[in-house]
Amino acid sequence: MSGHSKWATTKRQKAVTDAKKGAIFTKLANLITLAAKEKGGDPTVNFMLRMTIEKAKAANMPKENIERSIKRGTGELAGDAIEELYYEGIGPSRTQFIVKCLTNNKNRTAAEIRHIFSKNGGSMGAVGWNFGQKGVIRVSEESLGDRDWEELEMSLIDTGADDILKEEEGLIVYTKIADLQKMKEWFDNEKISVEMAQIEYVPKETQELDDDELVPVERFIEELEDNEDVNDYYHNISNL
Repeated sequence: MSGHSKWATTKRQKAVTDAKKGAIFTKLANLITLAAKEKGGDPTVNFMLRMTIEKAKAANMPKENIERSIKRGTGELAGDAIEELYYEGIGPSRTQFIVKCLTNNKNRTAAEIRHIFSKNGGSMGAVGWNFGQKGVIRVSEESLGDRDWEELEMSLIDTGADDILKEEEGLIVYTKIADLQKMKEWFDNEKISVEMAQIEYVPKETQELDDDELVPVERFIEELEDNEDVNDYYHNISNL
């Protein structure tokens, strides 16, 4: 299991150019709207909404945009209905991808995602058998400071961590979905800033690519990230 591409995504969102801010804000607005629609507009009791708002604030999304998105979700403001859709497929270099989309037009989105796969030498197809949903928390190396690693690891296991990866960029903690909120609250109580906390599709079996194989995959990922309907993506590549 690897989270390198997610670290890169977080960094890109924080240093996003003005030209791409609109697209990222649209994605975040749709995510906030859906979270508010599903479990209400109060972030103190709606954990997923609270996580999404934190992500929006980290991307410097204006407060009024956040508030409008919540009101669309609760029905206080009119707006197009947002659907959450998942597409599976084989990407470049025989990689496996699950693509999460939030859209108000599923026919348009399906056509666009199919086109991105085929344009990059891939195709739509079932790969979900190789993925399972987990809670995932990422903490940057800077946020960990000089904490004792063994002591931190034991505390995380006691709190409910299923797996812990120490990478150059920081720490990745995998939990059961039911333990994600408890784990995030543990980090909050310890005053450790979290880069990302969300439910992800994590591969059961991974594959490693050489440099030549990674080039078309990175181009494919860039096209996914540039599409306004694509909210997230998950893959089985161990060295990306």
